[in-house]
Amino acid sequence: MRLLVIEDEKRIADSVARGLEGAGFQVDIALSGARALELARAKAYDLFILDLMLPDMDGLRLLERIRNRKVSTPVLILSALGAVDDRVKGLEHGADDYLGKPFSFVELLARVRALLRRGQPSTGRLQVGDLVLDCVRRTVTRGGELIELGPKEFRILEFLMRQRGRVVTRPMIVEHIWETDYDGLTNIVDVHIRHLRSRVDDPWEEKLIHTVRGTGYVLDTKPPPRRQSCGQ
Repeated sequence: MRLLVIEDEKRIADSVARGLEGAGFQVDIALSGARALELARAKAYDLFILDLMLPDMDGLRLLERIRNRKVSTPVLILSALGAVDDRVKGLEHGADDYLGKPFSFVELLARVRALLRRGQPSTGRLQVGDLVLDCVRRTVTRGGELIELGPKEFRILEFLMRQRGRVVTRPMIVEHIWETDYDGLTNIVDVHIRHLRSRVDDPWEEKLIHTVRGTGYVLDTKPPPRRQSCGQ
């Protein structure tokens, strides 16, 4: 799972990142709000860890902007502003948890894991239209018909379904499925998507996997709006 630590104090950011990486997570760091927004647009994260006192914008304003983009990724605020009013304000602005500084890394890790568990579907079941993916039994059905998928195709489909309605780029798929930044694998993504479509979409009239030209893919019951070129 990939986490984004948004913290302007590099020493703290590096320390938190090292600890989380040691626990098996992939971690990116943003030292400013602008950088956090840039990374959040470019990659899909499973959790944000957010400091409120950023150099270029208030952390609560950043949180609002994240939520206004309909991003439901869990947010854990990690801040020296630890008064009750600060905690209430953070939660009211859309945070899922709040931990004051100074903090114990053991407690931080426990809260991260709890939020990630909370973010998973309680039934272990994802559904878009008549397409159903059972995360526990590792099965996929559409219209009640069982669909056989290879391990990589299953993971790609699960990733797309968890990002329903959101454009997922090829590098994002590479990072989550192959856990590497190697751009040379993006052509392999297209191959797997073609195989996935042949099983999930081709036999049905309604298509769920949509291509966003030059960007990536969206899985939803409706295709994304077409971008207009300059002059149109």
